Amino acid sequence: MEKTAKDFAHIPGWGIDADPKNEPTYPNRHRTGEEHDGRSWVRPTQQVIQEEVLHSIERPDYTAVVGNSVPPSGLSGMIRRFAFKYSENSYLHWLPLLMADKVNVVEGILDDFAHGTVPNIFAEKGYKAQWKYDKKSLILKMATLAAVVGGTVVLLSQNNGKRRPSSQARYKRNPQWS
Repeated sequence: MEKTAKDFAHIPGWGIDADPKNEPTYPNRHRTGEEHDGRSWVRPTQQVIQEEVLHSIERPDYTAVVGNSVPPSGLSGMIRRFAFKYSENSYLHWLPLLMADKVNVVEGILDDFAHGTVPNIFAEKGYKAQWKYDKKSLILKMATLAAVVGGTVVLLSQNNGKRRPSSQARYKRNPQWS
């Protein structure tokens, strides 16, 4: 059974684009020459690149306009340079970039301390708004963070069940120091 326009006439707005003079894409159907291939634009002049800009190995050249306000630097920059040696369809491209973002956050906090500024991490992370609108989630997040930090401290402070001798006991056992 073949459907016709009359079968759908009861639907509000059905067939609204049936008139070619009222269709928004109608003028695009009659392109001619190079415009039909989409080559009617002129490439903008290349921006002068003054800083290091990382770009995909899958592209032969830079885009006409690039962001160069903050060049890659430090450990996060090294990780980003490593990531851009691989194709965009590879985990070795995207996972290091995610890690570089996290490393960059830590570098920014250390840079703040180096310049004598104490960062207000509570405000910068939006915890005040989260406390106001979603206390349960914030408490769960802080409890998880405390558990991870506490567990790490416990693991690092253990010495596999061995008790370290005091400094006096170490000196008494070594005959050279007596």
